Amino acid sequence: MLPQRLRFGAFIAPFHPVDENPTLAIQRDLELVQWLDELDYDEAWIGEHHSAAYELIASPEVFIAAAAERTRHIRLGTGVSSLPYHQPLILADRINQLDHMTRGRVMFGVGPGALVSDAWMMGIPVQKQRDRMDEALGVLVKLLRGEEVTHLSDWFELRNARLQMTPYSRPSVEMAVASQVSPTGARAAGQHGLGLLSLGATTTAGFNALASNWAIATEQAAEHGQTMDRNAWRLVGPMHIAETREQAIEDVRFGLEKWIYYFREIANLPLVPEGDDPVKAMIDTGMAVIGTPDDAAARIQQLVEESGGFGAFLFMDHNWAPWAAKKRSYELVARYVFPKFQALNLNRDASIAWVKSNKEEFTTQVRAAVGARIVQHIQEKGTENIRPEIVALITGQAPVKAD
Repeated sequence: MLPQRLRFGAFIAPFHPVDENPTLAIQRDLELVQWLDELDYDEAWIGEHHSAAYELIASPEVFIAAAAERTRHIRLGTGVSSLPYHQPLILADRINQLDHMTRGRVMFGVGPGALVSDAWMMGIPVQKQRDRMDEALGVLVKLLRGEEVTHLSDWFELRNARLQMTPYSRPSVEMAVASQVSPTGARAAGQHGLGLLSLGATTTAGFNALASNWAIATEQAAEHGQTMDRNAWRLVGPMHIAETREQAIEDVRFGLEKWIYYFREIANLPLVPEGDDPVKAMIDTGMAVIGTPDDAAARIQQLVEESGGFGAFLFMDHNWAPWAAKKRSYELVARYVFPKFQALNLNRDASIAWVKSNKEEFTTQVRAAVGARIVQHIQEKGTENIRPEIVALITGQAPVKAD
C-alpha cells in the first residue's frame, strides 16, 4: 500500500510593502495562485485584513471567486475569515455560494482576527474576540451543514436562520481553525471536529506547541463526541528555495528587511527572531528555510517527526525575493520536494532498480533477438550491406580493422 500523500500549498496573507503599486500587487497574488495550480499545488489560503497596509486583501471571498475562474484543480480557502467581524448568516451565505461556484473547491478557515487595529476600528473589544469567535463558530458549523439556527447574542441575532441553498459539499465545506501558541484554536477545532491550521509552526514557540496543541484538540474532541483527523491538520511556515544556499540568501536580500520591519514595528505578531544578521537568525532558529530543496525537505521531515504527522504543509507566502526568483522557489519545491513526501517516484525507483539488476539478462536477450534477424538476412542476401561493427556486436567479438 502506498504511504499517505502529504499535500502542499500556500498561506497568502499577503505581505506587500508600501512602496509598490497595490493594484499590481493584488494582481500578482492572483498570478501566483495560477502558478501554484500549474505546478500541482493542492491548496491556497487567502487572508482577511483591514489595516496596517501590508496585508492588502480585505475580502478573501472576492479573491477566491476570481482565482477560481483562473484555475482548474487547486482548492481555495479563507485564511482566515475573522469571525468577530461578521454577522454569521451573511458570512455563511457567502461561503456557501462559493462552495457552489467552485464546485466544492472552497475551504473555510476561521480565526478571531490577528490585527488588533482591525478590531479597534470596528469597536470590538480585543478581550472579546476569541469568545466571539467561539460563539460564531458554533452557529456557523450548523448553518453550513444546512441546519436551521435560532441564536440570541449580545452582538448578533439569528431567527430561524437557514441557508437558501443546500450545501454543495457534504456534509459541508471543509472547515479549519487557526492556531498559534495559545490553545484557543486547538480547543475550538476539537469541540467541533474541525481541521487545524497551525500558523507559525516553524517559530520556536510554535514548533514546541505542535504536539501539545494536537493533544488539546484530541482531548476536546473526545469530550464532545468528535474525532480529529491528522489529514486535516495543516502546518504553516516560510521558506525560500533556490539551486544553492548562496543563491537563496542573495535572493532574499531583496525584500526580507521590509518584511521584518512590518512584524517588528507594525504588526502585533512576534514572528521574527532577534539577531544582527536577520537571514542567519531565521536559518539558525529554524524559523525559515532559506536554502535548497534538500534543506526544505529536511525541515518538513523534522516537522513530521515533531508533530507525529499532519496532512499538508503550507508555505507562508512572502515577497522576500524578486518575482521571478519567488516563482522559481515554488517550482523547485514542486519538482524536488513533492516527490519525497508524496511517493511520486516509488514505482519509478522500483522500475529502474529492477531493470538495472536484470541488465545483463536483457542485453543477452536483445542481442540474441537482433542477431537472429541479421543471421537470417545474411543467409538470404549475404554480408555485402552488413557493417562489421554490427556483426561484432552480435557475436561479441571485436570488429576486424581494415588495413
